Amino acid sequence: MAAPDAPLPPPLPAARPLAGVLWMLATGFLFVMVMVIVKAHGQRLPAAESAFIRYALGLLFLLPMLGTLRRTVPPPRDWAIYALRGFVHALGVMAWFFAMTRIPLAEVTSLGYLVPVLVTIGAALFLGERMALRRILAIAAALVGALIILRPGFREIGPGHLAMQANAVLFATSYLIAKTLSGRASAPMVVAMLSIFVAVGLAPLAAMVWISPTVEEVAWMGLVGLFATGAHYSMTRAFAVAPITVTQPVTFLQLLWATAIGALFFGEGIDPFVVAGGLVIMAAVSFITWREAVLRRRHRSPPSPEATERWSDPR
Repeated sequence: MAAPDAPLPPPLPAARPLAGVLWMLATGFLFVMVMVIVKAHGQRLPAAESAFIRYALGLLFLLPMLGTLRRTVPPPRDWAIYALRGFVHALGVMAWFFAMTRIPLAEVTSLGYLVPVLVTIGAALFLGERMALRRILAIAAALVGALIILRPGFREIGPGHLAMQANAVLFATSYLIAKTLSGRASAPMVVAMLSIFVAVGLAPLAAMVWISPTVEEVAWMGLVGLFATGAHYSMTRAFAVAPITVTQPVTFLQLLWATAIGALFFGEGIDPFVVAGGLVIMAAVSFITWREAVLRRRHRSPPSPEATERWSDPR
């Protein structure tokens, strides 16, 4: 029992579920706009070049943080980890840009939900985290959902589908690498170093396939960076005002929006198998997210610096 004169811990900020839902709705809208712009204006440029332009322009958003970054230079032992993560993430970004120009928006969105599932598997295999039977069953359900979407043997699996599967593996690997930095770096530093090293990693890949972009194409990729930055900001605000168990399910509206926009503006048919598979994966991710929130409350441990990143859209 605490001593009578022991200071009380500071009160936790009151949860505001409605505000969290509204911030997460804004997040989903901005991420869908990123997809729409890449789909509509990223067809001519090679994937590596589009991704590089987006991240190179995105570095401009780090300018306000330069003072803070200079005062918190990472120790030498962490530079190799940041570089490795940046290279892996760069490959994942390139795969995502490629898939966006090859397969429907709904399929990109649905397969993108596999990332947190693969992170959970990787954490158990490589980081020694334990998985209860319920999580194993949720992961199995998510993989079944992916099979419903892809339907191997019943339709052709194209390069775009393979690129999205590679994207999921690469992004999951990126987030697992970030976990090794947990407790050693602030969230702004982790995000800033990722942006820098992704741009550096994409530069030689873009140079190999470079074609002269138009001013309009550069402007659209800059807008992608602006929308993506805004989405990450609104997502952070959502997590700050409401429990993740409230905000996480809202992200799944992206599947409905992506399906509707793909059908209305890009002539993409509504595939019931893709919708069904996406819903199965969404249910599995929701369960995994709920279990993580329960365990966090049970142990009363603060989220790690990469926790927000882990469950967010990687663009």
